[in-house]
This record gives sequence, structure tokens and C-alpha cells, in this order.
Amino acid sequence: MTCPSCGHAVAPTARFCGFCGLEIAGPNAATIAALESSGRHAAVAIRVTDDAVRASDTLNPAIATDISRFAPGTVLAARYRVIGLLGRGGMGDVFRADDLVLGQPVALKFLPDAIAAHPDRIAAFRSEVSVARTVSHPSVCRVYDIGEVDGHPFLTMEYIDGENLSSLLRRIGRLPHDTAVDMARQLCAGLAAAHDKGVLHRDLKPANVMIDGRGKVKLADFGLAALSGDTAHHALAGTPAYMAPELFDRQAPSIASDIYALGLVLYEMFAGKPAFHAESVADMARLHHDSMPTSLSRILTDADPIVDRVIQRCLAKDPAERPASALSVAAALPGGDPLAAALAAGETPSPAMVAAAGGVGALDPKVGLACLVGVIVALIIAVSLSSRTQAARYAPFEKAPAVLADQAASMIRRLGYAERPVDAAYGFTTTDYITYLKEHDPVPSRWQNLRAGQPPGFTFWYRESPQALTTDRFFFGGRVTATEPPIRIPGMVTVMLDLRGRLHQLIAVPPRIDAQAAARAADWSALFREAGLDATRFAPVTPQWTPPSYADARSAWHGVYPDRPDVTIHVEAAASGGQPIFFQIFEPWSTKTLLPRPESGNVAIGRVVSFGAVAGVLLGALLLVQRNLRLGRIDHPGAFRLALVLFVLHVAATLLSAHLNADLAVIGPLLAVVVARGLLIGTLAWISYVALEPDLRRRAPHMLISWNRVLAGRLTDPLVRRDILIGLVGGAGVHLLTQLGYLAPVWFGKAPDTSLPLDGGPPTSIGSLLSVLLRQPASAVLIATSMVLLVFLLKVLLRRRWLVATAFLAFMAVLEMANEGVGVSLAFNMPPLIVITVIVLYFGLLPFVVMNMILPLLDHVPLTFDTSVWYAGYSWTVLAVIAGLALYGYKAAVATRKTLNLDL
Repeated sequence: MTCPSCGHAVAPTARFCGFCGLEIAGPNAATIAALESSGRHAAVAIRVTDDAVRASDTLNPAIATDISRFAPGTVLAARYRVIGLLGRGGMGDVFRADDLVLGQPVALKFLPDAIAAHPDRIAAFRSEVSVARTVSHPSVCRVYDIGEVDGHPFLTMEYIDGENLSSLLRRIGRLPHDTAVDMARQLCAGLAAAHDKGVLHRDLKPANVMIDGRGKVKLADFGLAALSGDTAHHALAGTPAYMAPELFDRQAPSIASDIYALGLVLYEMFAGKPAFHAESVADMARLHHDSMPTSLSRILTDADPIVDRVIQRCLAKDPAERPASALSVAAALPGGDPLAAALAAGETPSPAMVAAAGGVGALDPKVGLACLVGVIVALIIAVSLSSRTQAARYAPFEKAPAVLADQAASMIRRLGYAERPVDAAYGFTTTDYITYLKEHDPVPSRWQNLRAGQPPGFTFWYRESPQALTTDRFFFGGRVTATEPPIRIPGMVTVMLDLRGRLHQLIAVPPRIDAQAAARAADWSALFREAGLDATRFAPVTPQWTPPSYADARSAWHGVYPDRPDVTIHVEAAASGGQPIFFQIFEPWSTKTLLPRPESGNVAIGRVVSFGAVAGVLLGALLLVQRNLRLGRIDHPGAFRLALVLFVLHVAATLLSAHLNADLAVIGPLLAVVVARGLLIGTLAWISYVALEPDLRRRAPHMLISWNRVLAGRLTDPLVRRDILIGLVGGAGVHLLTQLGYLAPVWFGKAPDTSLPLDGGPPTSIGSLLSVLLRQPASAVLIATSMVLLVFLLKVLLRRRWLVATAFLAFMAVLEMANEGVGVSLAFNMPPLIVITVIVLYFGLLPFVVMNMILPLLDHVPLTFDTSVWYAGYSWTVLAVIAGLALYGYKAAVATRKTLNLDL
């Protein structure tokens, strides 16, 4: 006696098929008693059996649907002419019919009367249609529509002229190896398409795998499918012979449980027989929990060990040990490259398919070691050269910010402002002197002028206020600066010191009412003392500069800096009621730099090109977003994860750099600004990614393989680590080449260039350093995606890669020209531009993002090995982060072959 559903032999007295759980005959008291006495698995089996009974009533002749009313030739719904009955299953009868409107064969699936009478069954049937319609793939049986005839609901689906895999295997035995591999790959692709839409099949078995007349695989019957993560469908259901162990324990179905069923189907295809055989459902449950099928190598003389290993991984008892996706299974099969197959077929690969492509991604140990050593050596050289290439290393940053802040507060007290402030803030900023040196001092030693500290290239600002210092201006992100919030509240005092603690500027707001104003006279000598100037060496002159607030006394002097007698300075001071409210030292270049500076031709050209490129990329991105939304091609989960991560990082970075205080009246607006800035960054990241990713996935998916693995949370993936290492090598190399570009003019007797530190100076606290570190991913992603989007647009226009590379390199050179002009520096900065172009075009998005993360850190955080300077810890932190990432990439990049073989 055989089971009418699965075709496997059953005992004549058996009530249920031990393979699929189908009810065969009337009650068998002996079988039920045996189940009830067999412990845990018996209880499981009873539950499975009950579900099987409910799901297969139509196969019991006593309650079978009367099919005579659908005799051949019957026209249903004035559209479908019935040809004949194709088969019966646990969830309905299937007829072949002709669609008289479209003139094509279709299959009609009806619910049996016993099930159609239950509203919950009807709801499940409609759910099947909605679920199945979301999946469109050449290896999935298409579902067209739903209808009803005399109260009997049915759906129309693709008619497959062939047979199911179960009958094929019963007819011919096991499949030839090459045919089995090809069909397995198609089956994986169809299952992956379902999973990509969030659909679980839940009843994957040979009977639900159709083979058409051309030998193509079609995954069919989503009658037990459920949306992934839908807890309403956690009821035990399925065919026991193909159910994962965890399903017998009523755990939620998952992709891993479908992968387990896939492994069983693959085993049957290659072995020619089921992996497990049992006389009862209870025994089948035990086998799934406690046993592994006999290895293919033990039952076949020509077994492929790769296939055997893939199947064994799919059948792991622990769901976490199974392959992560059906595409991972396809990629692990002999000769598996589903991405190439999809591209050859003209299909757009899914993000999961892209992530599964590209192999494991290991580097040869020698290459990996060379990359790691290259990064470390580049960092060592960069630190060694930083004393000549970073402006901050020339300046006398000898006093820590806390020391300068204490000195500034004491200075304010000495100048007569005795009232203790409610709030204070401080930081570093650059001055016009650096710009002046760069534009007007052509000698090779020009940056040595910063070492004396006068004129200052950097200043330290400190401000006090009688109320909380805060700003809700969007672009400041809660940061307090020397001028933000504006200095306009009575009692506010701001001083600016050079790096040795000498007064360079004082701005204070006098009280609105001062009864003692007429009784006091201004003491200018105190200001000169705080500035480190000898008042006797300065000649009085007529004041020229209007103080920022009301003053009843003003004076001005001419003189020179004590440390730089070759620099003439002009000093202005003002007082109100005898209290100094304004003091500033002006250098000869101040009169020019305080006015709007006319741009040079190179800067103007670069600005126009930059603005045009940004506007063009943004416009192109918005048009691409609109098109991709309309076509439904967006990787919504990936875009959301990216936007969410960057939103969180940017909010955290903004909070770390914002000036926070306990004033509840201002904390609300400040938090609103912080969240709004984070939303802006997340939205821009979403736009750039949605505009770029679908077309890049279709035309150049190799650029997204490791990136998609990152978005999937696979941060320990060897390919991800390898590309991180490549990005670090590229970033360190670009930084080193850029430093040589800074120094190259000296070799020709010209003045060297130099990089400017981030925000005008070193970080002032560990919080500000962490803020810099956390901002880098967001800025790197925005820059990288914009650049890659530009490359893609160029590729659409120019087609050929060498033309794209040339155009992109030319664009980067024009941007560099805006900063350096046409000369030696531009020529020596071309090699790093070439490295950037190669990384973008040949290594993909993730290495380019990593490169853009570390370059600002190396360019703008002062680098030093000198542990005696106060910012050494910040420098070492940055170097440790980069070196740690390099080591992280190296460890997985040189993973052993044994480990690689297990990573499916």
C-alpha cells in the first residue's frame, strides 16, 4: 500500500503515512496507543498528526470534493475552460484549464468544500494568494489572480507542463550529478526570491517542486507559506518528513527552517532516496531531532564531497549553524555563481544575491601581511612627516585647553569682572595669519613663522556668561563658538589668547545701568600687561575701529610684537565707565581679511565646478529615486538600516560636541536641533543610497558585495574584513602621497603647502575626539555614495571604463586645482587622485567608504609620537583605531582554508 500524496509505502493497518503524516484509513487504536506511550516525540507526533488530518481532509474519500461538476469542457467564471484534474493536495484540488481571454493554459486551484466552509480557511487561502503574488522569479510558479464559482474560491496560476520532483525521483531514481546541481541551483534561486520578499515557504518538499518540459525548476504551492516574522503563523504545519527539528517544538518558522527542508530535498535529488524513513510520525520527529542522514559518500561511489558538505550544513540541528541564505547554498555548490547567472539572464539580482556572491574573500597570507605592514609603515611615516606637513605641529601648542581656560578665567577676574559666571565655554580657532602666509609668503621656511606664537596662527577663545550659553541654530548643532551665541547679553565676556596665554582680543558687554560709571577712568596698562606688551614702546594714534558695543573711552596705539619686531601691529581698546570692554591686536593683513576676500581665478573655477557637480549629482539622485520608487526596485531594508545607523551616529556625535547644560528651558530646543540634524543626515544617506544602489546592483553588483554584507550585519565576514583592509591601505597610501605633495614644492625652491587641523585646532576633550570619530562614517558614506553616483552617471554617459576613469580623474583634478592652483603641488597630488579613482572603480563602495573615514582623521588630528604634549593621547587614539581596524581586517583576510570551507 502506498500513500496517495507522497507515494511512499505504508503499512496496511496504518492510519497515517509515516513520511508525510497524511491520514490513510480509519482509526488505528494500536498506533495511537503507541504514540501516546512514546514520550516527548509522541506528543509532538500527535500534534503533527492532528494538523495533518485538518490539512488533508480532501484526501479522505469520505469527504472528498465532488469533482464531477468540473468535468472537462466546463467553463468557469465565463473565462476558464476546464481540461482536467491535475492533482489533489492537502490544501486543494488543481485543475488544468484554458484562459479564454488571454489564450493561454492556466492551473486552477480550488479549496475543498470541507475547508471552504471555514472562514479561517478562506482567510488562509486569500493569504496564500497575497503571499504568492509578491514573489516573481523564473524559478517560482507564478500566481495570477483569485476568483469564485458558486461560492467556491479558486486561484489561477501558471500551468507547468511537466511533473513534480517527487514523481520524477520515483520514476528514475537519483538525478545525474550535473543535472542535480543545475536544478539545485535553480531551486535555491527561487527560494531566495521568496525569502527576499519576506516569504517563508514552510512546506518545501519534492512534491512542491515542479519540473517543466525543458527541465526548468519551478517552486510551487505556497499553501503553508507565511510572511517572515508573522507570529500568527507559528502553528505547527508542514510535512513531517521535511520539517526542521525546531518546528516540532513549536518554535517560530524561519529562513533556517526552510534551509533545513532545502537540504533534505537536495539529499533526495543526489541520493535518490529520502534522508529519513520512519514508520510513524513520532519516529520521524526523533530522527529529525537526534540523527543525521547517511553521508552521500557512504552510499554513492561518485559522491561529490562539496555537495555532501553543503547538505550536511543545511541539516545542522542548530538553526544558527545552517547557511545564512539559499543563495549561500547556491554559491557553495560546485561552480556556483548565482550572481553571474542572474546578470546573464538580464535579471536584477537581489541584495541578498549580491551579498552571497563574491566568494569568501580571503587574501593570500603574504598579501594580507603586506597590506597590514603597509598600513603600519604608512602611519609611522605619516607621523614622522607631520611635523612638516601639519600646521598645528608648527604652532606652540604647549598648554592644555584646561590650563588655558583657567588662565583666561583668572585674566577676566583681574580685568575687573568679579562676578562668577553661570556658564563658560572654550576652544581653538585659526586666524588670518595662516591664510596670509599661504598666499603672500613664498619662501620655503614660511611655516616656521608659526613657532614663535606671534603673530598667532591659532588662538584659544574663552567666554563666560551670566546665563546658560546655548544655541539652537541648525548648522551649529548645539556647539558654542567664539561668536555663537552672539555676544550681546550684559555680563558676557569673551577673551582670545595666543597659545602662550597672552591676550589677543577682549569683547565684553557692559551692564545696562552703572551708577559708578562717571567715577572711574580706564586703565589701559592692565590690558597691555595681559597681552605681554610694553605700553611704553607703543605710540598713541587715532582710534580707527568701532568697538562692538557702547564705549565712552577709546584709545589706539602703534607698535611691534616683542617676539616679532618685524611685524607692525595696531592696538585698539575701548572702555565703558572705566571698565575695559574691547581690546584687539590688528596685524597689517587684518584690514584686508576682515572684508570679503575676492576669490582667485582658480578658487572661483573650482567653486563653480564643485557647485555644478553637487547640483547635478543631487538632481540626478532625486530623479533616480523617483524612478526607482516607481519601479519598486529599492532595497528598503538596506536603505533603512543605513539611514538609521547614520542617524544614531550623527546624533551621538552632535551630543558629544554640543555644549550641554542643565537649563531645562534650552535643552528642549537643543535636542530638537540635534534630532533634526540627524534626520537630515539619515535622509541624505537614504536618498544617495536609494538613487545609487538599484542601478549599481544591476550594472556593477561587484561594487556592492561587501557593502551589502555589512548592511546585513555580517561585520565579521572575511570579504568585509578584506575590503576594510583594502580601504585602509588606500587611505594610508593617499595620505602619505598627499604629504609628499605638500613637501614637493620645497624640492623646487618653493614654499611647501600644509594641511589645516579640523575645526581650527586639536580636539579639546575626549568627548570632542569621540565626536570627530563618530562623524566620520556619516560624512564618509555621503561623500563615497556621491562620488560613486557620479561615476555611475559618467558610466551611463560614456559607457567605456577608461573614459569614465579619465573623466572622474579630471573632475578630481579640477577640485584639487581650486585648492592648490596649477603648479608643483597639483602635479604631485595627481598620484593620490589616481589611487582614489582606482579604489572607486575597481574595489567597490566599502573600501571607498573606509578610505573616506580615515583620511580626515589623518589629515586634521595632529599626529605625534611625543608623549609629553597634551594632545598625544588623541593622536595615539586615532592611530590605534586605524591600526586596530587593519589588524581586524588582516585576521579574517588570512583565515585558514578549513574555516573558509565552513563559511557558507
